[in-house]
Amino acid sequence: MLRFINQKQHFTLQDLMNEFQISKRTALRDIASLEEMGAPIYAEYGRYGGYRLLNQIQLPPISFNSQEIHALYFAMQALRSFSNLPFQVSFRSIHEKFINELSENQRQDIERFQNRVTFRHTEQIKDSEHLEILLLAAVKNIVIKITYQKANQSNSRTIHPIAIYAMKGYWYCQAYDMGKKAYRVFRCDRITSAEFTDIQPLVELNKITIQNAHSLWKPSEKAVPFKCQVSPTGIELFQQEHYPSMKLIHEMENTFIVGSYEPNELDFIIKYLAGFGKSIKIIEPVILKESLREYYRELIDDI
Repeated sequence: MLRFINQKQHFTLQDLMNEFQISKRTALRDIASLEEMGAPIYAEYGRYGGYRLLNQIQLPPISFNSQEIHALYFAMQALRSFSNLPFQVSFRSIHEKFINELSENQRQDIERFQNRVTFRHTEQIKDSEHLEILLLAAVKNIVIKITYQKANQSNSRTIHPIAIYAMKGYWYCQAYDMGKKAYRVFRCDRITSAEFTDIQPLVELNKITIQNAHSLWKPSEKAVPFKCQVSPTGIELFQQEHYPSMKLIHEMENTFIVGSYEPNELDFIIKYLAGFGKSIKIIEPVILKESLREYYRELIDDI
């Protein structure tokens, strides 16, 4: 409750009742207890009255129960997968500080976890040296200029980063390409330079989050629609890895992946669909089905 009122500064009985699910009587008793502890609280009367904290108070150190300790330890294990983390924070330094703050009994609990629980990760495949700039730009709503290298070609792009995420050993940046006026996803390790600009960000992007960023994606006029039937195994594979250009739909008792790909992305979509093995069946277009067959023939010939 001290942390709560420290953040709000001005609060009402109803605020306490709603936040802590307590009665009015309990809220009044708790305020009296806080005042006895030395919290500088005074009452304001009138239509917009309530309580106000005269100045912020020094809070006691945060303590965690055993379940919270275990949850924090599990969460930290995810950091071990990445050699590049935003703000260059290493797992080792965080882990040492965390362990040093624990009691002897809590340390013994963590040691038992280490001896009984294995965390298997997808290791980061390539370093992303400009991850911190990308993250700050996304958080602070700043347009940046980057050099992006792909297929042995480098080009300059001006982008508005929206969100950063990690998947299968790579960091990705969801962004709006200011030059192409389109939503794009950039692999962070392919960004060879990044710098802040004074370009005004697009106001409409302020409300975009990592959950709805894919809604910005729009296919071009040349995009080729496709439809594939998938088995339950294929559904699981799709949920593990998919892209903004595709989604799952259900028709009668069957499930399909529907979407589109650009003409220059045929090789990419073929390799992606090949990963589904026998759990997928291409319905349309015919060229996609034939291209996948040819891909399998070449694999057989190379064996």
